[in-house]
Amino acid sequence: MSAVVGSRVADVIARRNAEDAGALVGYLPAGFPDLRTSVDAAVALAENGVDVIELGLPYSDPVMDGAVIQAATQQALGAGFRLRDGFTAVREITARVDIPVLVMTYWNPVLQYGVDRFADDLVEAGGAGLITPDLIPDEGADWLAASDRAGLDRVFLAAPSSTDTRLKQAVDASRGFVYAVSTMGITGARTDVDAAARTLVGRLREAGATSACVGLGISSAAQVAEVLEYADGAIVGSALVKALGDGGVAEAGRVAAALAGGTSRS
Repeated sequence: MSAVVGSRVADVIARRNAEDAGALVGYLPAGFPDLRTSVDAAVALAENGVDVIELGLPYSDPVMDGAVIQAATQQALGAGFRLRDGFTAVREITARVDIPVLVMTYWNPVLQYGVDRFADDLVEAGGAGLITPDLIPDEGADWLAASDRAGLDRVFLAAPSSTDTRLKQAVDASRGFVYAVSTMGITGARTDVDAAARTLVGRLREAGATSACVGLGISSAAQVAEVLEYADGAIVGSALVKALGDGGVAEAGRVAAALAGGTSRS
């Protein structure tokens, strides 16, 4: 893990592992079903046991996202979501709750906005850093430099198919945590969290990772607990997005609280 600057996200994850079984990271797309509601929903997650918010920026070509998240992000875009609204959402969330907010974004919008400008505006909004699913470290020199300058976290992805060399690159370049993709393919809730995740986290540990979180396919407290037996954090997305779409902010908060039960060391 990069040690150029401190990491609030890594600190929160470490604290939750000391206090309990580990951390819960909750994903929601900004602007779904509208900007105000997406902010309220993120606040509800923070108030119901989620330790780190992963706020997705809706994108026109979400190649990694499953059906639930794709539908939500397309609805947000259809309602007029613009990238600058993402900064507004981060600012309003962090003004209401004391929780790190990582922005999940494909790389092209950052390039179009300007890497340094994006970093500066994210810091100004109170954001903790970026999760960049389609950026690999050896193509991310501009972002590595900008995030070091701005003191932002940078989370790279690792997959079961990644070579040992690629995993080492992800570990060395990441700050906050390494995002271990538990299953091959797109996101979405699954009945069983892929056993490949356990092997992948073990490989990341061997590569030097001090903080690894598992995402893609987690939808129950039991799965959160299972993941936290070997990982530092569990990342939940589709289950929370579906809850928000089906039952609004209250349901998103209820599902978050249920999932947070899986972080208890008991």
